[in-house]
Amino acid sequence: MNDIMFFLLLFFLIVSTLVNPSVVKITLPNSKKVQEMNKQEITILVTAPSQPGLKDQKYYLNNQQLDLESLEPALKAKIVGLTDPTAVLKFDKSLTIEDLVDVLQIGAELKIKMVLATQPISNK
Repeated sequence: MNDIMFFLLLFFLIVSTLVNPSVVKITLPNSKKVQEMNKQEITILVTAPSQPGLKDQKYYLNNQQLDLESLEPALKAKIVGLTDPTAVLKFDKSLTIEDLVDVLQIGAELKIKMVLATQPISNK
């Protein structure tokens, strides 16, 4: 009887995530420690869409506005001559993991170290 209940529970957990996988939302992690980087060569900022459900987020590379397609060539031009390129990623917490993965894939192709910026936990 216990085995049947366990399998039913497992079955419903798997089915419920397959029905609507976008239900699980995450926010950027908070950090307890503040760590400063010695060198900040590249900053990539991604803003939230103007309305939920739209894909009109804006990408900035060192304060220069770009679209996702032109981000890779611009990054490639920025890392020319750098021995150990590092990029700081600043993502709005309302963005999806898919948006983050799109930028991380570009960095992986160009062999750029990517660091995700977080906010320190406020002690109230």
